[in-house]
Amino acid sequence: MLGIKRITGAADLATGGEPGSWVSDAAREKFMAAYERAFALWPQPVEELDIETATATTRVHAYRPHPGGDPVVLLSMFNAAGLYPHVVALAEDGPVYGIDLPGDPNPSVPRALMTPPASCAAWLDELLGKLSDRPAHLVGFSYGGWIAMNQAIRAPGRVASITLLDPAGLTKLDARFWWWLSISGLATLTPMPLRRRLARWMDSPGMLQPELMTLMWAGSRGYHAEPKFPDILTDDELRAITVPVLLITGARSALLTPAEARAQGSLMPHAEVAVVPGSHGGFNRMDELNDRIAAFIKAQATGKQATQPIRPPATQR
Repeated sequence: MLGIKRITGAADLATGGEPGSWVSDAAREKFMAAYERAFALWPQPVEELDIETATATTRVHAYRPHPGGDPVVLLSMFNAAGLYPHVVALAEDGPVYGIDLPGDPNPSVPRALMTPPASCAAWLDELLGKLSDRPAHLVGFSYGGWIAMNQAIRAPGRVASITLLDPAGLTKLDARFWWWLSISGLATLTPMPLRRRLARWMDSPGMLQPELMTLMWAGSRGYHAEPKFPDILTDDELRAITVPVLLITGARSALLTPAEARAQGSLMPHAEVAVVPGSHGGFNRMDELNDRIAAFIKAQATGKQATQPIRPPATQR
């Protein structure tokens, strides 16, 4: 992102300041206006909940036409606005909760750092317990994928399965990723006709959502986010993930190549690996992707029921 600022002079990314704080009241107001517009993309009705835990007040977006089933919990950096394309498809059998990560630009309020692995796991374990008495299916994109894996390693008791969408934490961030990040940032500042061409070239349809791009820049410029560069998970840590895993990467991902996904996924005892069209910035065939995720989650629920002992029929009197 520093490359964006150097080339265009337009980014004005927030620097200095206490992590988890706003640059100014005006910056927060500007962000919140963009935030409201972006979350209008979520299906309605959506409830906004502020959940108290020991280390944060966490904003949670709840879409629950079927509130009684196993919860699906969506995890990402920044906030849950960009995860809206998954919500309806994953809410057929239970509630869907989108989490605004404390320490990033959103209404959540951190009272401790969230990046230490043990601290992150303790926060999410407490939050999951307050959302439902059922184990949750975690769906994590990018840094949210690292959060899901970290949870499955350190506090798996409330985790039914994890779906990893181009997750961080499996490979080092190399020049290919930083090039993609800089070019993507520049592309979001171009006029829409050119941006459409760049989005096709980069397999990144998300940059065509003006509400999300406005929100991203308002947060990047107006908030002192907690830096997030997780350590690469070791082979032993990956082998310790015993919950079912669906690991998905884009065919042109700048973060996790298909070969890397297959290699890392092979270390997890119960992992499926899928390669789909798209890049780290977005997936191109969202309906197919959602069908795959929903089928995976449903299969875990079906498998859980199959392992339960069959009760003998009641004796009629």
